[in-house]
Amino acid sequence: MAVRLPIVPNNITVHLGAPDDDKARDVTIPFTDYISNVASSELYPTWPRNALIANIYTIISFAMNRIYNEWYRSKGYNFDITSNPSFDQTYIDNRSTYENIDNIVGDIFNNYVVKANQVQPYFTRYCDGRITTCEGLSQWGSVTLANQGKTPLDILKYYYGTDISIKYDAPVGEVTEGYPGYEVGLGSAGNPVLAIQRDLKRISLNYPAIPYITTTLGIYDKETEDAVKKFQEIFSLPVTGVVDKATWYKIKYIYTSVKKLSDLYSEGLTEQEATFLYDDELSYGDTGIEVEYIHYFLDALAFLDKDIPRLPTNSIYTNNTISMVKAFQEKYNLPVTGVFTYRDWLVLKNAYRKTLESFPKEYQEYVNELYPDYFLTRGTTGEDVRRFQRFLLTICKYDKSIPGVRVNGVFDELTEKSVMKLQDDYGFDINGIVGPLLWRKVVELSKR
Repeated sequence: MAVRLPIVPNNITVHLGAPDDDKARDVTIPFTDYISNVASSELYPTWPRNALIANIYTIISFAMNRIYNEWYRSKGYNFDITSNPSFDQTYIDNRSTYENIDNIVGDIFNNYVVKANQVQPYFTRYCDGRITTCEGLSQWGSVTLANQGKTPLDILKYYYGTDISIKYDAPVGEVTEGYPGYEVGLGSAGNPVLAIQRDLKRISLNYPAIPYITTTLGIYDKETEDAVKKFQEIFSLPVTGVVDKATWYKIKYIYTSVKKLSDLYSEGLTEQEATFLYDDELSYGDTGIEVEYIHYFLDALAFLDKDIPRLPTNSIYTNNTISMVKAFQEKYNLPVTGVFTYRDWLVLKNAYRKTLESFPKEYQEYVNELYPDYFLTRGTTGEDVRRFQRFLLTICKYDKSIPGVRVNGVFDELTEKSVMKLQDDYGFDINGIVGPLLWRKVVELSKR
């Protein structure tokens, strides 16, 4: 399972003005330069070291909260934070910074504040404490506390509560956009679907007209589609049942709002809520259905592509898997590591889809047997469903225990019942959903 914990970004994009100031420029700068700039703009370098450290923690955590929650991107902007202190923190483009502040930032830039058992960087609201006051840290008040011998953590706990702690040595790297880069709809699967389902389940507590999603498989089924349609209707989006970029970020924005993730009094995000079923990387020794899926698609490509070896595989990521993955990565200009990443998965599915669309004439008799590259679930319609139903009908002719099927191109209740019977008979999870492994089994059974 993959835990989506915060990553300290290499870079941050700052909007040099208020959010709606279209004339203001966006600048992308190293995260450490941004923190040093804000700290040098808002703090006095002569303050006690412990006061400076406490304040720099608040600046880091505030910025990390904006990035992790995609606060501005979920509103349709293409930046992470603004330079306007009425909305965020004071950033002055191209200003010089103070050496002692730079040194502190260099030491602690990948540490941030968390509260209780929450994983998101805490929204460390603060103000100067003289001209403006607020709930949260007082910058001048922190000086008084530091002069009293308080440590940076003591200062933070004084303002934010005793359940505050510091997350030390967080990973640093590229922070990718939450939107997966493709539309998510009926039959889609993976962590993007799990994120949609998680968010909509929580949103439905505040908006009970949205059907509560009960599935936990990470497969975009009819239940999920119905919830998305109602969400789109409520928030004046085109009611398609498909999560495009606009719907994705509207869901993200509403989820952040109802959980108050960018608020002092946040409901918070637990590690369990940030944990998803599918690993971002698969490598030697990994086992399970994800490995079997990779094998299915790689084998299908290898059937036609001599550059990819067709080797015996099972549900374990073996040396054979590594050989096939490396050949695939080299073929499609990916880093040749033998480790299968989420990026590789997207390229593999796209390559498989193109293979289906351009199957050579001499192999046309086999193309009908190939899995369509998405999950078939209740409510799915089309020629792929019709193909599956034909295989199922053949099985029904000799196995009278199967409820039956109508070859109508609609994944209806009868089709679902028959799928569940087959899953029960052959040791699959009984969920009524057709993935590549069940598809392959049904094709095999239809040839008896």
